Amino acid sequence: MGVEQLRLSTVDLTGVPTLANLHEGVEFILKHRARGNSVYVHCKAGRSRSATMVAAYLIQLHHWSPQEAIEAIAKIRPHILIRHQQVQVLEIFHRNIISGTTAECQ
Repeated sequence: MGVEQLRLSTVDLTGVPTLANLHEGVEFILKHRARGNSVYVHCKAGRSRSATMVAAYLIQLHHWSPQEAIEAIAKIRPHILIRHQQVQVLEIFHRNIISGTTAECQ
């Protein structure tokens, strides 16, 4: 079928993706988008972990702040629930993107 899958394990409900997972997931998305492919990002409920990954993608793509990325997603999927700890990792991810590093410093 030509479908490539990337699975980045994060604990359901309370899990926070690692910076390494956010960077790996965003690179995967960027690679496939560059080829003209669609990318489906999902988690069990589609509210928290997947929304965090999509926010990281938007941060890297547009150099948006975490809040700008979250607001853009919420306009399309108002039921998202990105928790405080997930916002914190997005803030670190954003600082890494702005500074040009991928160092994992949580």
